[in-house]
Amino acid sequence: MAVVDNLKIIPGAEPFLIKGGARGALLVHGFTGSPAEMRLLGEHLGNLGFTVLGIRLPGHGTTVQDMEQTDWRHWYGAVVDGWHILNGLCNEINVVGLSMGGLLSLKLAANYPLARVVSLSAPIFLANRQISFLPLYRLFRRFITKKQRDYDVDPKYFIGYDQTPLSSLSSLLDLIRSVQAELPLITCPTLVLQSRREHTVRPESASLIYENLTTAHKELFWLEKSGHVVTLDIERETVFEKINVFLATPFRKE
Repeated sequence: MAVVDNLKIIPGAEPFLIKGGARGALLVHGFTGSPAEMRLLGEHLGNLGFTVLGIRLPGHGTTVQDMEQTDWRHWYGAVVDGWHILNGLCNEINVVGLSMGGLLSLKLAANYPLARVVSLSAPIFLANRQISFLPLYRLFRRFITKKQRDYDVDPKYFIGYDQTPLSSLSSLLDLIRSVQAELPLITCPTLVLQSRREHTVRPESASLIYENLTTAHKELFWLEKSGHVVTLDIERETVFEKINVFLATPFRKE
């Protein structure tokens, strides 16, 4: 599949680099989102001295028609590219991913050396029970409208599409299967964070991810009030602090 990315990036949806010290943090946004939803976390980590790279996944932050021309291999390729960039700048790489970005981060951890990985709201089970009818819907429609949620943050931190390409949704399901098979390969310390109340990802996704990790250092942390985009929602300060503590914890190498 050819990738069409016209580079007419929505203002505010650009990738970002915050130069800091020798510890790197690679931030990966979610499905139909943009780097903007990771910027508050990036600014927070930058203030702690991390060198932070917030990547833009192919087909995101431009038009839904661009996204329709991409699949999970293109998205994962961008994450690998981000790893290589930080590997040239830093002595260690930590990766934090939101939603689909969490899946991509876990896949990176299964295949590349990382200091730590943080998965936020990563889907294994989607809440929409109609997902099993996706092949049928694709016979009649290319896009579906997304429900939008307001957050008590500047709108510049929440930039994404108001539609979902159904072809991309099919590829997300393929990515889920790929990541699920590779979870036992992850050996670096892993934090899995999930809200019990959200309506996009079924919370048991986090439990399955946690249970299938074979790393000696893993933690599952539950939020009680947030929706899906935990980097922007009401408990975001709790999320940031939990990530702080995890990234600061010295883990003995096995």
